[in-house]
Amino acid sequence: MAKTIEEINQKIKDGDALVLTAEEMIGFVREKGVKKASDEVDVVTTGTFGAMCSSGAFLNFGHSDPPMKLQKIRLNNVEAYGGLAAVDVYIGASQPSEKDPNYGGAHVIEDLVNKRDISVKAESLGTDCYPKKRLETIITIDDLNQAVLLNPRNAYQNYAAATNSTDRVLHTYMGTLLPRFGNVTYSSAGQLSPLINDPYLKTIGLGTRIFLGGAEGYVIGEGTQHNTGVERKDNIPISPAGTIMVRGDLKKMNSEFLRAATFHGYGYSLYVGIGIPIPILNEGIAKHTSIADEDIVTKILDYGVAYRNRPMVREVSYKELRSGAVEIEGEDVPTSSLSSYKKARDVACELKRRIKKGKFILTSAVEKLPKSEFHGMKEIKRAVLVADLMRKPVVCGIDDTIEQTSRLMIEKAINHIPIVEEDKLVGIVTSWDVAKAVAKKKEELKDVMIRDVVTAHPEDVVEDAARKLSTHGISALPVIDGNKKLIGIITSEDISKLMTR
Repeated sequence: MAKTIEEINQKIKDGDALVLTAEEMIGFVREKGVKKASDEVDVVTTGTFGAMCSSGAFLNFGHSDPPMKLQKIRLNNVEAYGGLAAVDVYIGASQPSEKDPNYGGAHVIEDLVNKRDISVKAESLGTDCYPKKRLETIITIDDLNQAVLLNPRNAYQNYAAATNSTDRVLHTYMGTLLPRFGNVTYSSAGQLSPLINDPYLKTIGLGTRIFLGGAEGYVIGEGTQHNTGVERKDNIPISPAGTIMVRGDLKKMNSEFLRAATFHGYGYSLYVGIGIPIPILNEGIAKHTSIADEDIVTKILDYGVAYRNRPMVREVSYKELRSGAVEIEGEDVPTSSLSSYKKARDVACELKRRIKKGKFILTSAVEKLPKSEFHGMKEIKRAVLVADLMRKPVVCGIDDTIEQTSRLMIEKAINHIPIVEEDKLVGIVTSWDVAKAVAKKKEELKDVMIRDVVTAHPEDVVEDAARKLSTHGISALPVIDGNKKLIGIITSEDISKLMTR
């Protein structure tokens, strides 16, 4: 029998509602079936606790005497945006401190929640109605008229895992990625994740009441980069998809569910605890909320490729990711989560407790979240890519001789020759290597070639290629495609000519 949210809310008020976490729902459905779960379960609680960079807070300070329009403002030396009304300010979670490399906007927000002192420094041009030009004071969250957490994009429906095919360590918003597929990182609560448990967003929309940072909050619309037109597997998107924009009263939140973080070499983010109650209105919703990690698939993307559409290494389930290792190219690669599954479980359990005590009532969405597709930035002036500068390579085979290679270098007037075997790059040799080989009376190319080759991808920006050349003290990069097939070469001379133009 289908139920309504009003009927479920009455059962909550009467203390008769059966509330399960998304974890508990999996076992319930396996034991009793979808129909019985639909009949007996009223609410399934979900949870996530992960880094959500697209977060921030609106703050209202009240007017100084004489009044001042806060135009340039710093909170604990972190720049905030004052281009609103006179004393309305927005602080972004990822904004860096101007003095402390380990402190950012997210830390200001956490310090506010913990009622710590916040240094406020502001400047203004001054006007007739706002004559004050400088302000310096100390406030706490209790001194603010409003402190509203308002996050433009949170709780991705699914998110790709990350790895790194290059020969150097990468510092990203997906954490530190080790060279040559040294690790895989991911960030999702999987089977507990709110939007995974309602894959078509039947119960989540504008006006949905949620658990946010330890307090009540609301979905106020689709999040930025909300993308419903993505590939699905068994109803679940297998790449970043739906997102939500959320708001809540920062004064009622606590740092158990709202924490600042610093990502080495990348910047700052805010860990946000979000829990969404899903009313079990019918069998379809009951079935969706019984999804398990082994049934949720995501993509592992290669973050070593510095362009928007990163290549996929493989698809993988969250059960595999949580096992501690996944297979890439025949090797076991360690995995680690950037989000906390334990805290996601705490969110779901705390939301369950509040509902069972009648302290949290469900709301019907006043409007469904729209269908939309995400697209990249329109650029008038396109960045110069390696593909724009690379040249067709002159190559040798691994069994060629030093004599053949030196003759080819002289004939073609080049200093670098990639070595291939069945079209795959296996090494590179320079004119300096050839000269040393002749001096040492070496005859075979494979005895002197460089096997640990630093490479570029055709979609890399030229600046990235130049940085690789400088970092490794080399003067050429073979260019390979996603299958490691040699397709070109770019040299420091090519880049120098570009800079001269």
